[in-house]
Amino acid sequence: MSPPNSAPTVAVPLAAVPAVAAQPAYRRILLKLSGEALMGDEAYGIKRETIDRIVAEIAEVVRLGVQIAVVIGGGNIFRGVAPGAAGMDRATADYIGMLATLMNALALQDALRRAGVESRVQSALRIDQVAEPYIRGRALRHLEEHRVVIFAAGTGNPFFTTDTAAALRGREMNVDVVLKATKVDGVYTADPMKDAAAKRYSTLTFDEAIVKNLKVMDATALALCRDQKMLLKVFSIFVPGALKRVVLGEDEGTLVHC
Repeated sequence: MSPPNSAPTVAVPLAAVPAVAAQPAYRRILLKLSGEALMGDEAYGIKRETIDRIVAEIAEVVRLGVQIAVVIGGGNIFRGVAPGAAGMDRATADYIGMLATLMNALALQDALRRAGVESRVQSALRIDQVAEPYIRGRALRHLEEHRVVIFAAGTGNPFFTTDTAAALRGREMNVDVVLKATKVDGVYTADPMKDAAAKRYSTLTFDEAIVKNLKVMDATALALCRDQKMLLKVFSIFVPGALKRVVLGEDEGTLVHC
């Protein structure tokens, strides 16, 4: 029973509830999520358990009051049609890849809805029946209202990767940091899967990453982050709790800076 003269309890959406126990290091983030991250241990497609686990991690960060934008790739879907795309015109293949990112964005939005997190999908290609068109001002309003914004279809142009789309949207959304979720827990001196002596960088400059060809992101995305002085954090989305630890400013992954 409520105490006398207390205000009535009002149900508040999950995304509107900031946490009080922990103080995030970043107010607004952009999460670059590869399509392959949704596959789990499957050859291609989306694994339900994997996407639900990723969404649970996103929901934890939403509870901290952090505003989240997501750029999602389409490799998990395009991989299944790649053999048939051999010899295809590059621009046509890239547009197919953009449509794959939209499929992933809708799947992610549905999983967020089931987890009680409000979100919006904005597409760089106009498909108004299923997604909003990309409009910067509207996306910013969604973020300010604590909706997760999922950007689909990359930049809307062929010959540009979703890494570049992440750098571009990150700058447009004025995020504090771009978080690239990968299969490994940071950037290493060599491929840790092939070289047991490989060491993880705790921090790294963009110039070092470019000169050493460390494959953090493609060169266009790295140059854009560097020129716009945006922070980039590389971490593993497969390590439980890693996303929250990154947002809290803990020593997780590799920070790339100017």
